[in-house]
Amino acid sequence: MSESADVALREQVRARYAEAATAVSRGAAAEEVRAAESECCSTSCCTPGNSELDGWSGPGLYAPGFTDGLPAEAVNASLGCGNPLLVAELREGERVLDLGSGGGIDVLLSAQRVGPTGFAYGVDMTDEMLELARANSAKAGATNVEFLRGEIEAVPLPDEAVDVVISNCVVNLSTDKPAVLSEMFRVLAPGGRIGISDVVAEDTLTPKERVSRGSYVNCIAGALSRTEYLDGLAAAGFVDAEVRFTHEAAPEMHAAIIRATKPGNPELAFQSTRSPS
Repeated sequence: MSESADVALREQVRARYAEAATAVSRGAAAEEVRAAESECCSTSCCTPGNSELDGWSGPGLYAPGFTDGLPAEAVNASLGCGNPLLVAELREGERVLDLGSGGGIDVLLSAQRVGPTGFAYGVDMTDEMLELARANSAKAGATNVEFLRGEIEAVPLPDEAVDVVISNCVVNLSTDKPAVLSEMFRVLAPGGRIGISDVVAEDTLTPKERVSRGSYVNCIAGALSRTEYLDGLAAAGFVDAEVRFTHEAAPEMHAAIIRATKPGNPELAFQSTRSPS
C-alpha cells in the first residue's frame, strides 16, 4: 500500500470514529450512533437494517448487566465486535492497555476488574473519542485510568509497561498490522498476554474477496485471515496463540477472539482455556 493510500485510509477511519463520538456527545442512542457512522455503504455489514448481518457489532454483544454502572455515553459509543474482557480474564492489580479505546467502555470495565491496585490505559488517535472517553471516566469516578493520544502502531508507553493488552475490533483497521503486533509485544511485561476481539477472514478468502464483503473503514476489507493472524503473532514473538471464530460479520468473515502470550513470567499468562461465555 502506498503512503498516500495509507494516509487516506487512516483519515477515513479517524473521520468515522470522530463522527460516532460527536453523535454520542449529542445524546444519540447506540442505534443512532451506528447509523451516523461515515462510509457505511450498501455492501457493508455495518449498515443498519441489514437483517441478515445486523447486530454483529456494538454494545449488544455485552451480556445483560455487564455494563451496569457505566455512563450511557460510554456504552452507546461501543462499536466493537466482542467483549475482550471475557477473553483477557483480568485479575486484581494488573495493568491493562486497550488499543483503540474509543469512548472508553472497555477501559472503564477493565479498571473495575483490576481494582484500585491496578491500572487501565486507553490509546486512541481520534481527539473526539478521547474527549468523550475522558468525560465518561469523570462521570464514572474512575481514578485508575488514563487515556493517551496515539496510534496503535506506535503506542505512547515504555517497554514492558502493562500485563495485558486488549482491543475490540480495531487491529483490522490498521494499515500496518505487523507494527501493531510488535507494539503489543513490546509494551507487555514478560509473561504478559493479549486478549482481543477482531474481525478475521477464513483462510480460503482472498484479499480481493474481502474487499467485496465490505469497506476497509467498516472493519472488513483490511481483516487478516486466521493463518495470517497466527503467523503475524508468531513473527512478533508471541507463543500459545489461538484465533477462535465467534459469530459471522460477513460471508466467510467472522468476529473472533485472539489470545497469545509473551514468553516469560508464567504467573501473568492465561491460567484457563475455557471458552468465553
